[in-house]
Amino acid sequence: MEYEVSPQQRLAALYDPLDPDRSDLCAYRDFAAEFEASSVLDIGCGTGVFALLLAERGLGVVGIDPDQASIEVARGKPGSGRVRWVCGDVTVLPPLQVDLVTMTANVAQEIVDPGTWQATLRAAYRALRPGGHLVFETRDPARRAWEAWNREASYKVTDVPGIGAVASWVDLLEASGPLVSFRRTYAFADGHVLTSESTLRFRDRPEVERDLAVHGFVVEDVRDAPDRPGREFVFVASRPAQAHSPTEAG
Repeated sequence: MEYEVSPQQRLAALYDPLDPDRSDLCAYRDFAAEFEASSVLDIGCGTGVFALLLAERGLGVVGIDPDQASIEVARGKPGSGRVRWVCGDVTVLPPLQVDLVTMTANVAQEIVDPGTWQATLRAAYRALRPGGHLVFETRDPARRAWEAWNREASYKVTDVPGIGAVASWVDLLEASGPLVSFRRTYAFADGHVLTSESTLRFRDRPEVERDLAVHGFVVEDVRDAPDRPGREFVFVASRPAQAHSPTEAG
């Protein structure tokens, strides 16, 4: 019996082949080594590339993502049984005590709702053991990255195994205050065209630092992203080893 593949499943199957260079994850792998982490919560794990990279090195990993199609791709990869996969947002996380919490790539910016962002930081704090670390990146809004999000700059054709040639590009839809919306288009050789619209929230460094402090984190460092030098903030925050009661924000 053949099962119909949903647009979400078809898109999820493209994520890895259309973005094969994940050298951006090397910095996060190094963070795990720097902090001698043996357990990690990867928020917004997507198709599981980073979670599996850590699991291959013997770390205990929980990967959570609200996109069911992406979780299905992750679960279908070799070694996926080493990772505890959770489909949903942070409200469905089981009780955890991990050494490191990560949000790689665009994950932090994809959390556009202020209430959801605050809830995510609260959940990250609760999931960390005292002395554990939270690491994530966010683009510097002063660099106005969205000005290069257009078809001319982003158009490419990729030969995807089992699918064929796929043309893809990005179009900017709207930039209003801290919110930037864009559309990704995928044109298949069989004539099918799929689109995916997203919105990112651009937070400046003082805003992120305030949010972290409200939830009890100590900002230890703000580093440069090796793959995007001068364009991103990489926040390194910790849950204090001493007992601390963070202020609850809305």
